[in-house]
Amino acid sequence: GGDHTITYPILQALVAKHGPVGLVHVDAHTDTGDTALGQKIYHGSPFRRCVEEGLLDCGRVVQIGIRGSSYDPDPHKYCREQGFRVVPAEECWMKSLEPLMREVRAQMGDKPMYISFDIDGLDPAYAPGTGTPEIGGLTPAQALEIIRGCKGLNIVGCDLVEVAPMYDVSGNTALLGANLLFEMLCVLPGVKTL
Repeated sequence: GGDHTITYPILQALVAKHGPVGLVHVDAHTDTGDTALGQKIYHGSPFRRCVEEGLLDCGRVVQIGIRGSSYDPDPHKYCREQGFRVVPAEECWMKSLEPLMREVRAQMGDKPMYISFDIDGLDPAYAPGTGTPEIGGLTPAQALEIIRGCKGLNIVGCDLVEVAPMYDVSGNTALLGANLLFEMLCVLPGVKTL
């Protein structure tokens, strides 16, 4: 997809069929802002709009890799108030995320869930081609652990957003994004892999 705004209408469509969904959200930012330049719908607000419309099963929302500067002294307060689990990037540094994903799998259960992966969840050393890079992010190996850790869950959809080709001089961000999308396709229900 383009910017993270795209997830909002996708979830509106999915919820019409499945009801409120769980969410594994990988990102540097929570994307729960209210307005920007007077607009309520922008790439930093999709999950606030989703909460307002009842699209998310908020007790089954996990945000992984969150970091960066903020305009608020407690930037994750809104998310916690909704019941989201926020996993800051620093809790992921220098370790495997397999134990985290075991917890996430238990939290998601067998109900419908969605994967939304913002490429800026990864450190800009690996994925510089994005509009809002933040240092101290996840590694590609951790991204694979997150996605592969969703195998067997009732995934009803997924996206990968915020790749910005104009900033991707080497093409590495697009390559990484394409591979992560492939990995997401491989963990969809009913897909057989070797």
